[in-house]
Amino acid sequence: MLKRLFPYMKKYQKYLILSCICVVAETVFELVIPILMADIIDVGVANADKDYILIKGAQMIACALISLVLGVMYARYAATAGQGFGAELRKDEFRKVQNFSFANTDHFSTSSLITRLTSDVTILQTAISNGVRPLVRSPVMLLTALVLTFTINAKLAVVFMIAIPILAIGLFVIVKKVGPLYRLMQSSIDKVNTIVQENLNAIRVVKSYVRGSYEEEKFEEVNESLRNASERAFSTSVWNMPLFQMVMYATILCIIWFGGNMIFINDMKVGELTGFLSYVLQILNSLMMISNVFLMLTRSLASCERIVEVLDETPDIDDSLAVTAQIEEGRIDFEHVYFKYKEDAEEYVLSDITLHIPKGSTIGILGGTGSAKTTLVQLIPRLYDVSEGTVCIDGRNVKEYSIEHLRDAVGMVLQKNTLFSGTIRENLLWGDEHASQEDIEWACHIAAVDEFIDHFPKGYDSDLGQGGVNVSGGQKQRLCIARALLKRPKVLIFDDSTSAVDTATEASIRQGLASLSETTKIIIAQRVSSVQHADQIVILDDGKIHAIGTHDELLAHDPIYQDISTSQQEGAGL
Repeated sequence: MLKRLFPYMKKYQKYLILSCICVVAETVFELVIPILMADIIDVGVANADKDYILIKGAQMIACALISLVLGVMYARYAATAGQGFGAELRKDEFRKVQNFSFANTDHFSTSSLITRLTSDVTILQTAISNGVRPLVRSPVMLLTALVLTFTINAKLAVVFMIAIPILAIGLFVIVKKVGPLYRLMQSSIDKVNTIVQENLNAIRVVKSYVRGSYEEEKFEEVNESLRNASERAFSTSVWNMPLFQMVMYATILCIIWFGGNMIFINDMKVGELTGFLSYVLQILNSLMMISNVFLMLTRSLASCERIVEVLDETPDIDDSLAVTAQIEEGRIDFEHVYFKYKEDAEEYVLSDITLHIPKGSTIGILGGTGSAKTTLVQLIPRLYDVSEGTVCIDGRNVKEYSIEHLRDAVGMVLQKNTLFSGTIRENLLWGDEHASQEDIEWACHIAAVDEFIDHFPKGYDSDLGQGGVNVSGGQKQRLCIARALLKRPKVLIFDDSTSAVDTATEASIRQGLASLSETTKIIIAQRVSSVQHADQIVILDDGKIHAIGTHDELLAHDPIYQDISTSQQEGAGL
């Protein structure tokens, strides 16, 4: 699983290699110190040779200083490698999410994607930044120290042959149990993020309905779940420390006991025992570091699996069938189109849709809630792909256009209006980043933005705040319409995009749109007045086309249209 992420380290591979070299060199110099210390005791102290002691002491200081410099260099290289790896992984994961279709995005919750982009990536980059040292240092120190201990006294070193298997078995049991707990903990973080995101997005609704206490209870529930999952994971992993301490102290006691007896029978020198104990501590510390590395890798694997799920998600919509073609007219044809959100769904959301929309025409779409009006128009820019049948623009299947060109040629004002942090101008330039001031004023005139833009002290350079909180719902809709107009698209889709504006403003917008004779316009609306001037009106009922005609034709013959018109006239008269 970890091999899947190795390519993201390629750019920072040299820093990773340099950090490993620094660790190996640092370890070697540290391992020399006990040898020098043993010589000081057995030679310098035993022979009262002051010069020898000073020389060996200076060598120990030099080794310690070199180890310090190498440690600092390691920290720098490892941090560069870890943070760089995290940045590359996060960038590619975000790029992959941008290529997801709505169907792909539906496989993951928004909060889960955020966690996978942030928390899970952070765990991996921390594992690299903090894990290279013990991962490289421990085996080198363990093997070298073991060889040196057998060199000093092979009989005494046999103690490790008992201690190491005990530690290995204990570590295996801990890792096996803690792995699933780490995955559960990351899933619990997803749930916490879901509640927080939902609450912040709907904070006005929560306050207006005085549901703060209810939201607090929901958060407390998922927060408690996260606490329990974290406690279970960490309470299992912490058994690693007491296990190693118990074995470590038992090993030291055995070595001191047997080593002391060897000194009494002149089978070992005091300096040798002192050096032996130094290597014992290094061996046990290296084993401790190895166990921590295994625990770190166990948690990293849980995060790695979650990240790879995103990276391996195959986009449902791609350019595999695209050819070099341009949308010139904006003529749209639905040919026996069927659609359902999931392949295993029992019923189709849209059934046998056959619809021909001439270029430059204005088409209105009406229907009750759940009649799949929005789903129908989302098939045009391939926000979803049809299950059966074809959607064509200018006589060519939409799958034969590149996604970028197709969506650039189709302007869509969604039912849920979204503005971004920044100025009014910056939001409008989403439609065309190279638009001139004249282009902006043209689009804003058609969308009736010029009716309120002067009320802002800085005009187009006024800040909208996060999500456009500084403008009303109707103003937000008009800004979104102007943004779509700046694209100068061949097809312009309005998904109930004038529901928050008054009838006079809507009439002004409709009059401005009428001047776009070369643009095909599709208007989804709830009000008859919004589409009664359209060239054709499509009535959808339960995902099927119930009727098509002009306002007068439908008013004369279609019962659904008659009911909608009558109910709205009665409502207006109240």
